[in-house]
Amino acid sequence: MSHTTPAFRLLRPLVAAGVALAATASVASAQVAGLSGTLVVTNKTPSTATIVDVGSGRTLATLPTGTNPHEIVLSPDGSLAVITDYGGERKTLTVIDVPGLKVARTIDLGEHRAPHGIVFLPGNRLVAVTCEQTRAVVVVDVVEGVVRHAIATDAGGSHMVGVTADGTRGYTGNMRDHTVTALDMTAKRAVRSYPVPEVPEAINVTPDGKEVWVGSNKTGQVSVLDPSTGAVTRAAEGLKWPYRMLFTPDGRQVIVPDPTLNEVRFIDRAARRVIGILPLPGAPQGVTITPDGRHVFQSLSAETRVAVIDPATRTVLGHLAVGGTPDGVAYTTRVVARP
Repeated sequence: MSHTTPAFRLLRPLVAAGVALAATASVASAQVAGLSGTLVVTNKTPSTATIVDVGSGRTLATLPTGTNPHEIVLSPDGSLAVITDYGGERKTLTVIDVPGLKVARTIDLGEHRAPHGIVFLPGNRLVAVTCEQTRAVVVVDVVEGVVRHAIATDAGGSHMVGVTADGTRGYTGNMRDHTVTALDMTAKRAVRSYPVPEVPEAINVTPDGKEVWVGSNKTGQVSVLDPSTGAVTRAAEGLKWPYRMLFTPDGRQVIVPDPTLNEVRFIDRAARRVIGILPLPGAPQGVTITPDGRHVFQSLSAETRVAVIDPATRTVLGHLAVGGTPDGVAYTTRVVARP
């Protein structure tokens, strides 16, 4: 059931097959006072990405990606969305020209297999991507469409990656080795491995690099690693699948969706304790937040939509229509002109 406010209107989407531009698959979902911009979402099962005008809820385009797209990032200027194509024989990134509402290029990663976690390095050109099957993080120039170099993690199942704000340090969670690897992004090498609770999937690092937050799929625990000492502190427990770690822009909260429990947890970062739980049916997975911290976008993998959440009240304001089995979500304040 949808939770709405008077300012939030929901209209049913029209469904279109293949590449659906808004002119032919026009739908619109929602309006929230003061909320605008563009959302790009990966749809795993149909292998597509949906571009949504957040202000109106209108689907601007549904574009093809590589097989089984999982994660997505947007360049800081909002011009490029880069998607990891996790499945299939070809190992690729799909680069979308967001203002142009089209696929700009597909980047073949060559020997580097199972690309998954992805972050932009400072600027609008380079991304760091985990390649799970080849135990590496590769740095890719998404403008030129080439792999610049690879950094070996020396660990099994390097799935997600977090990078400090200055782009000098990266951290991967190694799901098969139950470790976190610290990477010197400048020297292009792994510098240290830390033991953490088993099967660490979700991972993120604070912008200043002082805390690495990690979720354990085995224990359901959220932990904080101090990379200067290797100390690991418990921040939350009782989860089943702490899927992702999202810091609010003010650094005060960590938002953790759990698709098994069908809930989103809000953790006080300084106190390291849960301060709120939002029940959210639909298997919440990918999550992102607006730069002002006022709205969270939470994909619902068991549904064809993204929930819009007010993190202050921890309530669902409404939903945006996307494609099947949505996962990665990325937001930009940039408004794309409608066709």
